[in-house]
Amino acid sequence: MATITTTSFSGDMLEIIAFRLHDQEFCVKTTTIREIRGWAPSTPIPHSPADVIGVMNLRGSVIPIIDLAYKLGMSSTIANERSAIVVAEVHNMVIGMLVDRVSDILTIGSNQVQPVPEVTASFDRAFCEGIIASENGMICFLNLAKMFKEQDGEDLAA
Repeated sequence: MATITTTSFSGDMLEIIAFRLHDQEFCVKTTTIREIRGWAPSTPIPHSPADVIGVMNLRGSVIPIIDLAYKLGMSSTIANERSAIVVAEVHNMVIGMLVDRVSDILTIGSNQVQPVPEVTASFDRAFCEGIIASENGMICFLNLAKMFKEQDGEDLAA
């Protein structure tokens, strides 16, 4: 029998930043976000992982830019003037994530985050911390620490 794991968030309130990838809404905790930048072309890196678009200069530091939609198994994002780079710090590494657009910054009760339902036995829920039902639809709560494991940082930095 499948078990449903509950999300464990400390505190009563969570601050999240919501963004769109294609027609879906996702969010992450604001504590992992350093800044949000408008889209600017990045420099491609030969033989980089498929989800790495390239690198950009962020005030003197070179950071990798990740196609977040591709990382999540969706079709690649085609950047345009509404696209944004969400700069996050994960495992002491700074990365930029390409999103279609930033939707909102919200404060929600931790009790609003519901567990991800079991889809199939082979379904990997590791990237998704939970689901938030909002008046505008469902928001998938991403876990950046699990999406970008520490060895990924070494691959991106190489």
